Amino acid sequence: MTGLDYFVRSTFLDGRGRAFCKDAEVELDSSLEARTDAFNPAELLLASMSACMTKGALRAAKLNNLEIRGIEVRLKGTRQDAPPRMIRIDYELLIDTDESDRRLELIHQNVLKFGTVTSTLAAAMTVVGSVARLQTDRQSNNV
Repeated sequence: MTGLDYFVRSTFLDGRGRAFCKDAEVELDSSLEARTDAFNPAELLLASMSACMTKGALRAAKLNNLEIRGIEVRLKGTRQDAPPRMIRIDYELLIDTDESDRRLELIHQNVLKFGTVTSTLAAAMTVVGSVARLQTDRQSNNV
């Protein structure tokens, strides 16, 4: 079996959490006091899923010669207290495209089937969502 390895390093110094990967740095809300200027661990999990879904939609569009102008992913995670764990993620995948509904659903199915983070989370908890067209200012002005 072959696979890819991913490497992230994180630090907590002077009351600030940071994660490092490649040339990137992300501020972390890893202190005991809640920070509003950084993602907490649960929010990072959701952000990871949203990035995976976006990348998967773009990959599916490229492979199937589909045009996508923009993507928005909205996620809601539900946590249980005892034992503490994420038990459900609800999502809405919004895509700005003129492709048919059938091709929009093709993108959605590819996102669910081939997304590393998305499929991992779906195997660990309930993941429920839908795909729809992203309504942009450009589209609403044409109505």
